[in-house]
Amino acid sequence: MFDLDEMDRQILRSLAQDATLSAGTLGRRLGLSQPATWRRVKRLQELGAIKGRRLVLDREKLGFGVTVFLGVKLATKGRVSLEDFERVVTAIPEVQTVEHILGIYDYRLKIVARDIPDFERVLRRRIMALPGVGNVEANVMLSEERRPGPL
Repeated sequence: MFDLDEMDRQILRSLAQDATLSAGTLGRRLGLSQPATWRRVKRLQELGAIKGRRLVLDREKLGFGVTVFLGVKLATKGRVSLEDFERVVTAIPEVQTVEHILGIYDYRLKIVARDIPDFERVLRRRIMALPGVGNVEANVMLSEERRPGPL
């Protein structure tokens, strides 16, 4: 937990909405000087409150029209370590996120594909070919109504 004041929270909210804001622009919006804003942003980075900035791409416009959430149950945890599975599955370019979860499945993967036949290829040739993969359950995303926002 970090000791953040209201100005720190405003900076984080603003950067969460638009990570491209310069310290000067951000400072003008919040009533701070550019150097003061830059120092606060730098401090938030050093504390680990800001872990980085990232570019958000439009998957559909880039030809990836299908998103699938795949539940993966490892066949036998003793034969393949969780770390080995994570290392191998994160090397698959279509796998966007790998979440180790508690429940029926051991992992939840977010996979993007061009279309359903492309997803089937990824599933058969890449996911099911991994050592230790047992049961899988696929859920195709129909729409995304709420995008992740600021905390």
